[in-house]
Amino acid sequence: MPDKVLVYSRFPKAQLIRFGERYELLNAAGKRLDEAFPAAELADIRAMITAGGTALGTEAMDMLPKLGAIVCYGTGYDGVDLAAAARRGIAVGHSPGANAASVADTAVTLMLASVRRLLVADNYVRSGDWAGAKPSPMMRPQAGMRGRKVGVYGMGEIGRKIAARVAAFETEVGYFSRSKQDVPYQYFPTLEALADWCCVLLVAVRAGAETEHAVNADILRRLGSDGFVVNIARGSVIDEKALVAALTDGVIAGAGLDVFAREPHAPDALTALPNVVLSPHLGGHTLESHVAMQDCVLANLDAFFAGKPLAYPVATAA
Repeated sequence: MPDKVLVYSRFPKAQLIRFGERYELLNAAGKRLDEAFPAAELADIRAMITAGGTALGTEAMDMLPKLGAIVCYGTGYDGVDLAAAARRGIAVGHSPGANAASVADTAVTLMLASVRRLLVADNYVRSGDWAGAKPSPMMRPQAGMRGRKVGVYGMGEIGRKIAARVAAFETEVGYFSRSKQDVPYQYFPTLEALADWCCVLLVAVRAGAETEHAVNADILRRLGSDGFVVNIARGSVIDEKALVAALTDGVIAGAGLDVFAREPHAPDALTALPNVVLSPHLGGHTLESHVAMQDCVLANLDAFFAGKPLAYPVATAA
């Protein structure tokens, strides 16, 4: 008999096929565990798969008395109560770097679409205004990428790939992270200093209590009226109300967002603005990224059921 694995978050069926070939899956599909399964069926569950951003706290863990491993599909694990898991001796794993290239590509796409006002230009053509030679203040020439100062907030695997891609556009690249890294870019000791220096801020930092609303009204003001912010990390890192105000009042020029404070949801105040480009948290949503993330999930599960340490543990969970 194959080992049983609980699927906690809601996933498309296609993303679960490989797991189902090796394990017996109990799919809660995002429902409360006590609503999805009887207590007796949950009692023997030793491992679970979850999306890193899905809230997973003490209540759910208490319903799984034999739980020994929480395996996050993706690099993030901000939804998991790591302290609660540690108290229960539950190992937490994730998929570090598996989607880094795809997320970095999305960051650069959002940056270019925002800075070059691509959606405005698209609408200018579709509406017939271009053919009719109708003047548009949004279509005035804008500064390009060459010579721009681009700041990267967070220099992990995704941040490094973003920086390398951005540098190819003949920009100056700087960064802020918790510690100075061995990278060929200018280091700034604080996020404030980075925001004062750059005019494009790319957010690639992990979500957590220390980064919640780190990009606030003050940081946005420091970017300036020709500044842009791009977020492919987590919606919690940016103060969304402050961002709406900054975009509305011209405090900054524009934004590119793949993540939001509440998902799946983008505030109407954001969707109504012409100077923001939005995408539905698809940064790592490529075929190769999903294969890589599934490889990590399977490696973690296989190690756990073989009585070995997780292949890709979350270090802070210990």
